[in-house]
Amino acid sequence: MESPRALGFRMPAEWERQSATWLSWPSNPQLWPGHYSLIPAKFAEFAAAISRFQPVRINAAGTLRKEAESALREAKADLSVIEIFEIPTNDVWCRDHGPLFIKNNRTGEVAITDWEFHGWGGKFTATLDNQVPEKIAQALNLKRFAFPFELEGGGIEVTGDGILLTTEAVQNNPNRATGRDNRAFESAIREGLSIDEILWIGEGLANDDTDGHIDNLARFVNPNTLVAVTEKNPASPNYAPLKKNWERLSAMTSKSGGRFNLIELPLPEPIHLAGRDLPPSHANFLIVNDGVLVPLYGQKSDDLALGILRECFPDRKVFGIDCRVLLIEGGALHCLSQQQPA
Repeated sequence: MESPRALGFRMPAEWERQSATWLSWPSNPQLWPGHYSLIPAKFAEFAAAISRFQPVRINAAGTLRKEAESALREAKADLSVIEIFEIPTNDVWCRDHGPLFIKNNRTGEVAITDWEFHGWGGKFTATLDNQVPEKIAQALNLKRFAFPFELEGGGIEVTGDGILLTTEAVQNNPNRATGRDNRAFESAIREGLSIDEILWIGEGLANDDTDGHIDNLARFVNPNTLVAVTEKNPASPNYAPLKKNWERLSAMTSKSGGRFNLIELPLPEPIHLAGRDLPPSHANFLIVNDGVLVPLYGQKSDDLALGILRECFPDRKVFGIDCRVLLIEGGALHCLSQQQPA
């Protein structure tokens, strides 16, 4: 079979028009120790916020449909644009277990790339999660391109014009890379997503279960501009890694040939919940049609981050959602979602 690139497909940037946002409804109370009773309502709040901008598609086991519908009604979601698919999952992180959608430049056809997902290098059970892209392809009758490599949506950032940004901490981690043909892996990314250049930074945030996903560190806001988190406290374990990442980002060039415009995004203080120091990040924002949803953590950095991102997205409504309870599971808004291009 010809590669997606050869057939004219590419992975669009998140700021391009979308037909829907995908989520996966929570199903495992053990993953939210002592707080699960709060989770359906928080998910419904998030889905309701998205539904005011565009359709929402939700993966959920059949046994959870009534719970989801009730919570969505309570959150005053626009139910006319929400569709529940009876696709069970192990966990909620649709950014990582969901498909990476691609679009054909010539025909406008949308298709799915299906990569292996094994719970961030085998940390968590993911047998149901790993089936999600194939089941979505079947449900939507979309063409599916399968690749035999682990690649998580939260581990990559794309500009839509051929540049992909990722981290060595994830892609080169022995829990994913042992025994892998690295040349074949990079070729699969280039051919599967139509990527011309792969850009690398180093380490992720301390205590990140994913080993260092890029969507907590640096995000493209247009083809020539990046926002990246920085740490001002030299005593923080994040200080040196983020400083090195910033230096590497500063040396990178965009497709147009110039250096990227780099904008600092403040890093919130770690949050101690459920016996752990959890890694909050305002970089885990979600772009939807005409809007940007920003994770907030009840800290002074909240207003700073909202102000910065409003300047980055002057033509979109930028607003926040409190994500402290979501962080118990290790992520926020971008981690929970996956966009389907229009």
